[in-house]
Amino acid sequence: MKKKTLGLIAGICSLGMMLSLSACGSNGGSSAKGSGDNIITAYNSEPQNALIPGDTNETGGGKVGQLLFANLIAFNAKGEAENEVADSIKPNADSTQYTITLKDGWKFTDGTPVTAESFTKAWSYVANAKNAQKCSSFFSSIKGYDKLQDANSLKGDEQLEGLKVKDDKTFTVDLNAPDSVFPVKIGYLAFAPLPESFYKDPKAFGEKPVGNGMYKLDSWDHGKQIVLSKNADYKGSQKVANNGVTFKIYTSPDSAYADVQAGNLDVMDTVPASNTKTFQSDPDVEPYNKAGSVIQTFTIPADLDHWKTGTEEGQLRRQALSMAINREQIVEKVLNGIGTVATDFTAPVIPGYSKDLKGSDNLKYNPTKAKELWAKADAISKYDGKLTFSFNADGGAQPIYEAVVNQVNNTLGIQASINPMPTFQEFRDAISNRTIKGAFRTAWQPDYPSAENYLYQLYDTAAANGHGSNDGDYSNKDVDKLLDQAASATDQETAIKYYHDAEEILLEQLPAFPLYYSNADGVAAKGVKNFQMDWQNQPIYEEMSK
Repeated sequence: MKKKTLGLIAGICSLGMMLSLSACGSNGGSSAKGSGDNIITAYNSEPQNALIPGDTNETGGGKVGQLLFANLIAFNAKGEAENEVADSIKPNADSTQYTITLKDGWKFTDGTPVTAESFTKAWSYVANAKNAQKCSSFFSSIKGYDKLQDANSLKGDEQLEGLKVKDDKTFTVDLNAPDSVFPVKIGYLAFAPLPESFYKDPKAFGEKPVGNGMYKLDSWDHGKQIVLSKNADYKGSQKVANNGVTFKIYTSPDSAYADVQAGNLDVMDTVPASNTKTFQSDPDVEPYNKAGSVIQTFTIPADLDHWKTGTEEGQLRRQALSMAINREQIVEKVLNGIGTVATDFTAPVIPGYSKDLKGSDNLKYNPTKAKELWAKADAISKYDGKLTFSFNADGGAQPIYEAVVNQVNNTLGIQASINPMPTFQEFRDAISNRTIKGAFRTAWQPDYPSAENYLYQLYDTAAANGHGSNDGDYSNKDVDKLLDQAASATDQETAIKYYHDAEEILLEQLPAFPLYYSNADGVAAKGVKNFQMDWQNQPIYEEMSK
């Protein structure tokens, strides 16, 4: 979901996951202009949930969490992994067990030490279904995960049997099967350590978390701002060039952009649609625009009447709908070229990305075939419903979905319409509660640089039904098997072949509809130094200064 230790997301961030969000610059706090304390002010949305690592799978909370917590490994700006809290991560011969040793001297901001148990207890808490953590599925490869999935029979403090503490600095991880991605996966925020104080009152902790990262949380004024200050006791390798980051909560990206122009906001990680033509030549901002890793999609629930995946009618309708959308036109006319038309379910900067998979034609505009497929579906069961496209109104997505709706209505002759929801938090809550009965915007900002992160976390059965980021509750045993085989592969070439086979099934069934890949685009105020964006399309906050 996000930088250094995340990706998300989630929903994109997912999180993956998602079009960036925003709020009014008048929402309190000092302005960026004239600030002499080297505090970076940054654009954000209100986090969906309390700031608990294992319950954070969207970008509003992910941006904050990645700065508060340090994981076993960190990712540099290019997505390359390097040890952070871990001194070593050693696999056995077949990668079914890992021995992890921690570096000396790490502690949480409450002064307590970071130990092996800080990780094993935290991972078990997230995996335990009783605790209803949104990132539970990330732990499904660890031995004993299945025994922690019946919430009715659990107390919530049961531990994963595959985790064994050897001493304060050493623990082992036994997996259900070989998993070559595991040493990279543990860089995701959900794998962060937690202090003992968390278990005494998780709710209070989520309002003011105690981490071990580059920053510590000073205050969270809901709907207005989240104030972080530099953690003087941070032991990692990342260089912090400022004294703190204050995330301003916006409900309009246009308002945020105006604040950057005026010098009242230092940085934002998106560009409003109204400014995509001009931001690179705008004399009042520092622009950034490079190829990125975020995929923008929309999802239709797998069990929705007339759209059920795995049925002939559902597959025909999904393919017809996809072919009714002119992605090239959306990228060129709505995004003004700041994006790339999607050809698969990953992203161009990820190993294994492809333009030529079997079924990729289902992502190409073909109105004639779309009408034919829709007619075949109607011959099975006549469709007279109204298809709504839901999205958060505070994220800048409305022009995109207005274009989608117009294209779909013009090609298929149905009654499609947009359904904007006021805030990202309300929108994500509706998705989590499964109350949206139509299409809804989804996206994914990767948590770690692997096709596995896009495919397993979004389309495997283990991540469905509230256990992860499979928001459409898609389930296909063949896809599950292929993803397991990819995880067990001992070389990347073999793994990618399995991922491609899985994607070809996804391209036929379309549990989600890839639209385009977002560029890493954003702006900073004049006078801000070292504004760069990383492999997750996120500003590298700690390197910025004034």
